[in-house]
Amino acid sequence: MSDCRTVSWSRLLSVVKNGMIFGVDETVETESGVGGVCGGGRGKGCQKLFNFCSSNSGTLSRMKKRRLLFVSAGLFLLAILIYQLPAVNSRLSWRIEVARTYIKNVLNPVGDVPTAIPNTPIPTSQVTATLPPTSTPETVETPIPPTPTFPPLPAQTMLPSPPYEKQTANNCGPAALSMMLHMFGWTGSQKDISDVIKPVNGDRNVNPEEMAFWVRNYAGWLAIEYRVGGDIETLKRLIAANYPVIIEGTTSLNPDDTGWPDDDLWAAHYLLLTGYDDATQTFTVQDTYRGPDKTIPYGQFETEWKPFNYLYMVAYLPQQEQTIRNILGSNWDATLNRQNALDSAQAATVNDPTDAFAWFNLGSNLVYFERYAEANEAYDKARELGLPQRMFRYQFGPFLANFHANRIDDLLALTEYALRRTEMSEETWLWHGWALYRQGDTKGAVENWRKALSIRPGYEDAIYALNFVGVQP
Repeated sequence: MSDCRTVSWSRLLSVVKNGMIFGVDETVETESGVGGVCGGGRGKGCQKLFNFCSSNSGTLSRMKKRRLLFVSAGLFLLAILIYQLPAVNSRLSWRIEVARTYIKNVLNPVGDVPTAIPNTPIPTSQVTATLPPTSTPETVETPIPPTPTFPPLPAQTMLPSPPYEKQTANNCGPAALSMMLHMFGWTGSQKDISDVIKPVNGDRNVNPEEMAFWVRNYAGWLAIEYRVGGDIETLKRLIAANYPVIIEGTTSLNPDDTGWPDDDLWAAHYLLLTGYDDATQTFTVQDTYRGPDKTIPYGQFETEWKPFNYLYMVAYLPQQEQTIRNILGSNWDATLNRQNALDSAQAATVNDPTDAFAWFNLGSNLVYFERYAEANEAYDKARELGLPQRMFRYQFGPFLANFHANRIDDLLALTEYALRRTEMSEETWLWHGWALYRQGDTKGAVENWRKALSIRPGYEDAIYALNFVGVQP
């Protein structure tokens, strides 16, 4: 038996206005008033009435669900459209990737950097890839310039601070470079730089080669050089000659920026040096992560600089090249600079055999000279002593050394570890692809190289790899 209610038009309009939609059973008045309720008498002023019956409750439920479904789908589509807006995407994409990495690490913890695994040689019949010739330098005989004689340095030098530019996500390199260029009269921003060398916001790393490329191609009125094996004296001498210097070092992330439950919070970081003070034994730096005009003690600075082979960059006007040559001395020549850095790293491993970063730097300098077997020994020692979790987000020498020494099992293990820590790394996808190729998995290699291109559009090494196997990018 149905439980029916009768409602007038005014009630129905009220229901509709309140967003409720019901199934209705229409009843029309007759002369006798049957099927209706007369307002005044027989045949006069009678209203149409609607019966709302519980027999329609199933229809009501279905329509409510359908409405909720349409609303949810609409909101979902709206969210997708909003996410495509550049301003929104730049703020959210990397956070989504961080959240995904965090969840993966909760469900399947990654652990520490793996130690090297025994080599399993690939049959010599396997086709060997020839990497781009730009991957390693030619060794040439270069006369060693005489050691320059410098006047005493002033005890303090402070260059005018540039307008401060706080980095956007994973953008310390372009932000530091932007501030440096402002000191030469440039008027752009970090976005002008990152749009070229890091167009995908989620890309976690910018190499010094990419920063130098940008200056040489988009700020052609300036020259730039980067070297390794630097020391405090060289940095002070450049600053005293009115040249700001960018270095690549490390920093400890804020706990709010943790990437996974057991995060060691260790990360690479570019700094712009604009002053020094021997009285306080400090450098003044423009820190895109922590703020302008920060001071760092010399000792702490060296410790945080070491993991990146004491790399430094200096920009200058072309007519000032001779001044830079004089300051750098033998380190002006890139090959001699690497030899000097190799000698220093070798001495550091002898001085402290437990210094993992000294061994890592030794390996990187050996890779430059294509001494891959020796480089692997140094890298293996560094891994045995222990390296930070994000080390292979920024430095890829071990990938090259493994590939050229045909240590494909270890190359796969190391790149897979790196990808579990940092999925958005074009360099790691490149080398993981080369490992798959060496194992005969050309299809998997092509997928990896295309993934690398999706992270870094125009990535020449990935384009070369695809062309090598006859596939269009």
